[in-house]
Amino acid sequence: MTKSLELLAPAKLNLFLHIIGRRADGYHLLQSVFQLIDWTDTVHLTSLNRDAIERTNPLPNVNPENDLTVRAAHLLKKYSGTKSGVAIELTKSIPMGAGLGGGSSDAASVLIGLNTLWELHLDTKVLMSLGAQLGADIPFFIFGKNAFVEGVGEKLSSVPVAERRYFVLFPGKSISTADVFQSPALIRDHTPLSIEALNPQLLHHQSFTNDCQLAAIQICSEVQNALDWLQLRFPKSHPVMTGSGSSTFITLEDSDTLDFLQVALKELPPGWVGRVVRGLNQNPAYNSVIRNKL
Repeated sequence: MTKSLELLAPAKLNLFLHIIGRRADGYHLLQSVFQLIDWTDTVHLTSLNRDAIERTNPLPNVNPENDLTVRAAHLLKKYSGTKSGVAIELTKSIPMGAGLGGGSSDAASVLIGLNTLWELHLDTKVLMSLGAQLGADIPFFIFGKNAFVEGVGEKLSSVPVAERRYFVLFPGKSISTADVFQSPALIRDHTPLSIEALNPQLLHHQSFTNDCQLAAIQICSEVQNALDWLQLRFPKSHPVMTGSGSSTFITLEDSDTLDFLQVALKELPPGWVGRVVRGLNQNPAYNSVIRNKL
């Protein structure tokens, strides 16, 4: 009997991103709130009756061996020692290279799904530790809840965030995270926040800032173009970049009607991708159910 799982892999926003220092090894110390959103990829996992990991629809210009979903499956297989196999199919909706964590979420969903499909019964901490070997954002998606993030991204504390709507805009250009963090324009001395100070920070979203934003703008002018586009159409908003870019977003107001938002989406410049999204409080990948096929 063949078993299958279909998992929704959500994107995320950095509601703010502060760089508060730098370790001796060069890694930057950050503080941020990661917000799950309902812009999702779909990961399909199908059990195989042989000891193999197959990628059924490889991403364009991505070697399957470098695909994070394949690497996640191989890592879990090696760790667990299972002889089970899987076919991985990925339906992309989150733009690649947008800075929304799509690739990390896809890999996290593979770890979450295969833990169930292969009946490994590993706890979340183990899966997070495995995910950290593949990418800094993967443990967050396995953690599965909105989080206050500290350190180099490894310290996660659950925080409640209102389920707001956001207008997310990817201006069609990717930015190297390494280039941003090596930039002399990067702000590296933000005053640290305590988790107790987050409630007013989250309530007053007009104060959101991203210490990577200036550096990203100097590397990629399209970031500034996207910020200006949002400010022009939503003059009361406070556009901000998410992560190390290049996507930007605003928090929508109740007065921003669906008709108005649909008009704005139709006015996007060629090559840009926009989406009206809603915040989530839990990773929907954990809601998946195994289906049996003869």
